Parts: sequence; structure tokens; C-alpha cells
Amino acid sequence: MEKYGHLAAAIRDVPDFPKPGILFKDITTLIGKAGLFAEVIDLLYERYKSSRIDLVAAIEARGYLFASALAYRLGAGLVPIRKPGKLPAETVSISYALEYGTDSVEMHKDAIKPGERVILLDDLLATGGTAAAACELIAGQGAELVGTAFVVELDFLAGRKRLAGYDVFSIVHFAGE
Repeated sequence: MEKYGHLAAAIRDVPDFPKPGILFKDITTLIGKAGLFAEVIDLLYERYKSSRIDLVAAIEARGYLFASALAYRLGAGLVPIRKPGKLPAETVSISYALEYGTDSVEMHKDAIKPGERVILLDDLLATGGTAAAACELIAGQGAELVGTAFVVELDFLAGRKRLAGYDVFSIVHFAGE
């Protein structure tokens, strides 16, 4: 069993969600246990506490659950990265390819200043498309992207390959479907 098998065991599998054939990794059962949620935040904090992080950028919506707690622990700000049309002020956006079609993510134009040190945090790394787009969005603002962090990584989907050139840290790994 992997190093954090107890965290993996706390993540509920939900078959056929959001559509048939998908085995959804539900982190609500992990964050619902105060000690385990704290352990995840502590692991992330230990990883980045010496990195002089200015901002934690998070992908909606489950990424916010972890990123807000980590930003607080690091004394950093929080940058929400959202689907189009959800942020009230002027935004910058990026589109990326899906298997069939495209999608986009955006953030406020003034959320990140050139030279700020940023980490990107999300709950799960699957195919890596959204995370890669978010990395490009952050880098496009002139930030120094210190790394990407995920609570869960689905290794069999090879999302890490889409993040080549970035430091990728994941706590829990699932090798197979």
C-alpha cells in the first residue's frame, strides 16, 4: 500500500458519476474527517512553506476547499480560476482542447502581478487539460509558477505528461481505474 493509503481509503468511489463508465473519486468523505483534512493541508504546507509563495491559485470548485486552507497557512492570497462568465471584473482567459470540443478557464486580470510566486492547487489530476490551461493562464500573467499540487492523481490517465516542465506534487495516487 502506498505511503498515504489511509488517505486513499478515505476517498469514496462513486460508480457511473457523472456519467456511465466513470468511477468518480469523491473527496467529500476525506474532507469530512477533520484529522484527515488537516493532514492533507499539513502535507501541502510542509511541501511549500519554504517556497515564499505569494498566491495559491485554485481551479473551481473542489480545488477551493484545499487552496483556501493552504493559502491561510502559508500567509498567501487566493486566486480563483473559474469557468467563463463567473467572475465579476475584467478577466483573462484561455481555451483548451477537450476530446470533443473546447473549454475555457479564466481569472481576474489583476489577480496576479508579474514576478509573484504562485502554486496551482486542485483536488484531482486526471487528464491534465484544465490544469495545463490554468498553468498557461498563470504564466501568461508573468508569474513564477513554483509548482502544481493535487490531493489525488489518477496515474492511469497520464495527466502529469500535460504538465511537463512544471513541478507536479500529488499526495494520493490511484494506479488503475
